[in-house]
Amino acid sequence: MARIGVDVGGTNTDLVLECDKGIFFHKVPSTTKDQSIAVVEGVLQICDIAGVAKESVDVIAHGTTVATNITIEHNGAEVGMLTTRGFRDILHIGRHKRPHNFSLHFDVPWQSHPLVKRRNRIAITERILPPTGEVEVELAEAEVREACALFRRRGLRSICIGFMFSFLNSRHERRAREIVLEEIPDAYVSISSEVANVIREYERFSTVAMNAFVGPKSALYLRNLERKVSEAGIAAKLRVIQSNGGIATIDGCVKKPVGILMSGPAGGVLGALAEARLAGIDNILTIDIGGTSADISMVTGGRFRIKNARDTVVSGHAVMAPMIDLETIGAGGGSIAFIDTAGGFNVGPRSAGSEPGPACYGRGGTEPTVTDAQVVLGRMDADKFLGGDLPLDPALSEKAIREKIAEPLGLSVVEAALGIIRVVNNNMALTIRANSVARGYDPRDFSLMPFGGAGPFHGVALAELVAARDVIVPVSPGITAAMGLLGTDLQYEHTRSVITPLFTADQPALDRVNAVIDELSAAGRHELDNDGVAPESRVFEVVAEVRYHGQGFELRVPVIEGRLTRANKSAVIAAFHAMHVADYGYAFDDSLVELYNIRVIATARVPHLALPLVAPGQPDDLDRARLYERPTVFDDGSTHMTPRYDRRKLGIGTRVSGPAILVQHDSTTLLPPGYTAETLAHGSLKITRA
Repeated sequence: MARIGVDVGGTNTDLVLECDKGIFFHKVPSTTKDQSIAVVEGVLQICDIAGVAKESVDVIAHGTTVATNITIEHNGAEVGMLTTRGFRDILHIGRHKRPHNFSLHFDVPWQSHPLVKRRNRIAITERILPPTGEVEVELAEAEVREACALFRRRGLRSICIGFMFSFLNSRHERRAREIVLEEIPDAYVSISSEVANVIREYERFSTVAMNAFVGPKSALYLRNLERKVSEAGIAAKLRVIQSNGGIATIDGCVKKPVGILMSGPAGGVLGALAEARLAGIDNILTIDIGGTSADISMVTGGRFRIKNARDTVVSGHAVMAPMIDLETIGAGGGSIAFIDTAGGFNVGPRSAGSEPGPACYGRGGTEPTVTDAQVVLGRMDADKFLGGDLPLDPALSEKAIREKIAEPLGLSVVEAALGIIRVVNNNMALTIRANSVARGYDPRDFSLMPFGGAGPFHGVALAELVAARDVIVPVSPGITAAMGLLGTDLQYEHTRSVITPLFTADQPALDRVNAVIDELSAAGRHELDNDGVAPESRVFEVVAEVRYHGQGFELRVPVIEGRLTRANKSAVIAAFHAMHVADYGYAFDDSLVELYNIRVIATARVPHLALPLVAPGQPDDLDRARLYERPTVFDDGSTHMTPRYDRRKLGIGTRVSGPAILVQHDSTTLLPPGYTAETLAHGSLKITRA
């Protein structure tokens, strides 16, 4: 049997296939108008490359940017909303936060690009009371039907429902959904008690609105992909990676697409973590540099971090969905360099993408990009790009940089190209430092792991800028995100608010918490039952989300025994204090600590991608791997005749001294003078200062 990981980026679609013949890698250009075309073509091509029958593919794990792109481009569904009378404007008010406190000119995304237009937010008479969920005012069903008639006249087919305190009693939301489906049978309906069944009305309403906004197009894409895979004769089960690092079924993602808003970047972190473990490294700074963007994250103690709920914001909108802690900036091989109206030299966030792509692609692009700068500096060999599959035109790169950057600034073409590289490197370094130093972590304790097609070009320069310990280049940097898709487990998360003061919690209070744990665990078991997961392959993790009384947001603390008892509640409190010190630098040991939410994570363990050991290094490895040499300009402006080496021919322990360029099909590693690269046991490269 074979398994395939497919990661769709803005420029290329990356694939990895694992079967009994070994591990195979492949890239195809992304088809931006319909990502599924490139996915299916790539799957068929990699099966041919590996010499395996398409019918033998058991699982396709997919990382997609469909939902993400909808939020960035603001082109989701026009949504209708039903909400409690008197709370129509919560989505507009938000938390009264100013994005930039001292600026007179700023954008408020939830107002300038609302997920639901005000005229489509319809107030319904109903009322649930806290803290018991008692019904004070019954649902006015006639008002729901009137709202549906209005939605029909306006052509709205995506409806979200968010009632106050529905996390305590979801009866009204569920009944309103039944009515909507009676009145508009083809509607895509989202209710907050299923999408985000937690306290905080603004975040809950924003999350269900986002689900309705991205849902129809995401569902269309996923169902279309499912159909095309089937029509191509591929009987594989389709799985989609979620923002939290787990994978889910197509059905699950169609119902709750807010869970895949950060699907694409999550695979890269998982792939990097897997290679770091093979290299025996616990702390890494990951940077995934593709054609359009750079995704930056941090792994500490061998585990990736989950974002605090206060930070789970997508395109300016609060989304209460668990996400791997990472930041995305517009910095990639296709990032366009330009001079703004004030004469400033900028690189990104606008990208040339794959169509037309950088000028050197010869597809009509005329603006200079980071890739064009690499070509001009002699780092990217025009006749060898992607193994020669995509010949580049250096004259077009030179022309674009000369006309758009060099001549307006009075620079040589080489100086302008170096400027492009330095600007984009500093943009990325600032984000890396914000993700590490600003959080109390010292980059000197971390290895920098650059990947993505463009990552290893920038690895050493970024390590210098942030003072990282060393650089670890993965086995196949351009495919690392796809490899991560085969290194994650099937996972479902269920959350419920159950506010309980932990210091004073008596047995009835603990019983209420444990009853919620039982309900959420049963929901997870039901989903794993539907997926046909054997009981012995299941793992349930219980997480308490805890805060100080009156604090704005909570922190995650594991409940090791899976139950909250008088014996272990003190351990939960102590773990929360320790977590608070780690995140904020202090703790209030004598303050009231309260449980806010319970989260149950139901996981099905699946086999992870197993990278083989490479052959031991031989004395003649460098001679066999040497291809040719060409003049290359490095970041300090010096030019050296620089040998190119075939990275695949370097065995364990083989050392390469800079200046050198290590070539492979999916990426290129730049090794400046004064640095040495050593091949590790599973093929990763460790780069250190000589």
